[in-house]
Amino acid sequence: MNKKVKEAAIILIDLALKDDVGEGDITTDNIVPSELRRKAKMVAKSDGVVAGLPVAEMVFRKLDQDLIWNELTPDGSKVKKGDVLVEFEGTYRALLTGERTALNFLQRLSGIATMSAIYADAVKDFQTVILDTRKTLPGFNKLDKYAVKTGGASNHRLGLHDMAMIKDNHIEVAGGIAAAVKAVRASVDHGIKIEVETTTLEQVQEAIDSKADVIMLDNMDLETMRKGVQLIAGRAKIEASGNITLERLRDVAATGVDYISIGALTHSVSAMDISQRIED
Repeated sequence: MNKKVKEAAIILIDLALKDDVGEGDITTDNIVPSELRRKAKMVAKSDGVVAGLPVAEMVFRKLDQDLIWNELTPDGSKVKKGDVLVEFEGTYRALLTGERTALNFLQRLSGIATMSAIYADAVKDFQTVILDTRKTLPGFNKLDKYAVKTGGASNHRLGLHDMAMIKDNHIEVAGGIAAAVKAVRASVDHGIKIEVETTTLEQVQEAIDSKADVIMLDNMDLETMRKGVQLIAGRAKIEASGNITLERLRDVAATGVDYISIGALTHSVSAMDISQRIED
């Protein structure tokens, strides 16, 4: 987990604890002695790929600086139902107060990593790379994309600031693909990649002529996609996007595209089932 991801996690953890705990855990604080310590563990209740254990640790350490944390399955590990992910020890209050916040982070990120692994594994015998999109939970962009990489897929642009993506509305305003690409190239650093979204073979040819770095074949059927790949003939990287299901994934990869972007990796993922158990 790099520095930027950690910084994002700190902000989100503070927000989450303020939202959930507020002025205090009125149940735990009035029942559990402050000095009482307990051991606990987190257990997978379904198969999957773990992501977010460092974030869970940060949650508990925010509540107990003397936390003892022993990860048994580091982020990126494939686990089975019943596997113990981590054993830890802290104040009983911290374990109870931080439980739901820690699990909310861990379950979401592990769900994303698990889905990313499923898609990446499905095309592992192709050269095609599975990418995420910007369809992340607001504020969770860096964490969601960390989970995607942890699961074995790759990140598309992190945001609007690090890659130019020319879509239909941009093309309409600019007066065409050539004019849109020219306008961006005249203003941005040469290290910034320019991608053009296309829906027809005519647009693909325009994007080729404009020397776009990446050409997106958006919502095309397989036959049109194959023709688009042949037309581009290595003159730009090719991304397939739109209506990409797990059932269609290998057929799309077989067309020869370089990338397939999948919004479902982050926008509608199911949380991985994980529970916290406190020892007697």
